[in-house]
Amino acid sequence: MAESFSACELVEIAKQIEENGRDFYSVMAERSENTEARLIFEYLAREEEKHLDVFNRIFADSCDYTPKAAYPDEYFAYMKALAGQYVFTRGNTGKELAQKAKDHREGIDLGIQAEKDSILFYEGMKKMIPEKDRAAVDSLILEEKKHLGKLCGLKGGCKE
Repeated sequence: MAESFSACELVEIAKQIEENGRDFYSVMAERSENTEARLIFEYLAREEEKHLDVFNRIFADSCDYTPKAAYPDEYFAYMKALAGQYVFTRGNTGKELAQKAKDHREGIDLGIQAEKDSILFYEGMKKMIPEKDRAAVDSLILEEKKHLGKLCGLKGGCKE
């Protein structure tokens, strides 16, 4: 997959992941009747918003990219669709998944999968972005691992 995307396109996909993560955790927080789960979902929504800000900065600083297409918005939509194997890369996926979750426990499981997917995606992405931006992505990976730990703790543990 990595050979199919430019660094800027990968950042754009990462932004979509973070937007969907934020939306997912926000809806789960609203729907959760479990206080502990609601507080963690609210925290994770705020964290995903911070990550989105980091990727917006990377995109602004590193990318003077205009797709070679008549309709750039359609091109980015196409690129996001290609990366659709990950939980949160498609538009509105976060909200849709949260609405379908039958309870906070299922939301936790979906969040765990999304965090794992994000970690894997960002690890691969690191190899394709400018060296100067890799430290920021490394710190986001560490934060995603902390998010995974919080969700696993809320669940009572995770199997690797």
